[in-house]
Amino acid sequence: MKYIVFILFTVMTNAAAQLMLKQGMMSLGPISFEGTNPLLKLLQIVFSPWVFLGLCTFVISMASHLYVLSKVELSFAYPFLSLAYVAVAIFAYFIFREDLNGWRIAGIAFICIGTVLIAQSGRDLGGRDLSGHGHDEETASLSSDKIHSGIVR
Repeated sequence: MKYIVFILFTVMTNAAAQLMLKQGMMSLGPISFEGTNPLLKLLQIVFSPWVFLGLCTFVISMASHLYVLSKVELSFAYPFLSLAYVAVAIFAYFIFREDLNGWRIAGIAFICIGTVLIAQSGRDLGGRDLSGHGHDEETASLSSDKIHSGIVR
């Protein structure tokens, strides 16, 4: 569980980036490409303060996620990113006054339950199962058994 801090940092920076992008797009107002050079319009959007800050925060989030992926299984780490939806929904409710109705709350609850189940899936963040054996040890053991028994599966 020593990498959970990095996983949660990834989740929170991802959520923060979404909120910044939303603030940036609200400050720009409705986007229209009529009568303007699309490239210049795109640059105007990307370099507006909140959008640019949101994109930079995404880069930080991605760097954190890459670090996490170098340490834990993808099938363990990736589902935690769904918690970013939970954070975004809650913060959007308070910051932007977005709707948080019963269906969304139920969905958030299911996401949280699913994430807890994945976190309790029987593997710690070091890639070892509950018996203390790592994946490489198991694979080597299985390969060795196949070689000695002469069975190829």
